[in-house]
Amino acid sequence: MNERAKHIVINELEALKQRIAKNIVSSGQNASGRTIASLKVEEYDSGVRLLGRFPFGTLETGRKPGKVPNSFIGIIEQWIRDKGIKAAPIPYIRIPSQNWQPKYNPQERGDMSLASAIAYKIKKEGTKLHRSGGRADVYSKEIPLTLENIRKRLTGMFKTEIQTININAK
Repeated sequence: MNERAKHIVINELEALKQRIAKNIVSSGQNASGRTIASLKVEEYDSGVRLLGRFPFGTLETGRKPGKVPNSFIGIIEQWIRDKGIKAAPIPYIRIPSQNWQPKYNPQERGDMSLASAIAYKIKKEGTKLHRSGGRADVYSKEIPLTLENIRKRLTGMFKTEIQTININAK
């Protein structure tokens, strides 16, 4: 790939990255910002590509039911914190004493209970997005637009180069 063509592709992929980030935020799927931060335009031996973190595809498909990582409840707890969700506090019945002090405060207990319930529901049924059939407004609609923009710009570049060659050949 020549440098001018590579520059065109890089510009279009950077624009795609910005549109995807905007769509993530406008769809309400942004919690911690890690997925947006993971989007990178990278050059490699024979071209350029846009990369994102592993669960990127679930932005449109959701997560299907089934096996989950061992740390899944912790992942959901972090998601709850990132989203600013507060569960109902669960107070202790037992009264703290010299022999026993609670490990978690009532709010932490409520948040942990909520995270466990969410993790169980996702494991058994998948996410709400998956159950509803997914969406196509985060990245799917943007990719054809980007490909068309690249095609138009590269076609225009090659037409210019061909005209220049013809002019010089006279």
